[in-house]
Amino acid sequence: MIDVANGSVVEHGRDELARSVWYSGYLLTFLATVEETGGAYSLVEEVGRRGISAEPPMHVHSRESEAFYLLEGRMTFWVGERRIEAGPGMLVSLPPGIPHRFALESDEVRVLNLCAPAGFEGFFRELSVPAPSMEVPPPSDEPLDVPRLVETAARYGVEILPPPAS
Repeated sequence: MIDVANGSVVEHGRDELARSVWYSGYLLTFLATVEETGGAYSLVEEVGRRGISAEPPMHVHSRESEAFYLLEGRMTFWVGERRIEAGPGMLVSLPPGIPHRFALESDEVRVLNLCAPAGFEGFFRELSVPAPSMEVPPPSDEPLDVPRLVETAARYGVEILPPPAS
């Protein structure tokens, strides 16, 4: 357990696979969860591959700030009216109440996703399956269950926005 007030450390060691899931074409590893941080924040490592990993629709969080720190690869973020091209070593901050989405620009990305306060990692857990290996999942033939995505997102204070009119 991470003691936020006193600055303790959690070492995951060999249980990395037990903390990992396949979500929407991504390999997610939960590095710090609501239980471990007393609700202060969550930290998730996300590995995605262009053509396999889904790019989220425009959406808006009402509860948490979200930040992405790129470790490997390139991504484009749309934050409100801004377009941000990001690469390794860049941090993109997404405040609550601001619509956003992202796209993968390189063949593979590895990014840290920080949410404060914690809790949004539950959304990923609900819509994922345990990862059988520490690899990006294979392509899926199953269509996205949009009603389930929208309903689950709403329970976590996230609104999925309609696509822009063409």
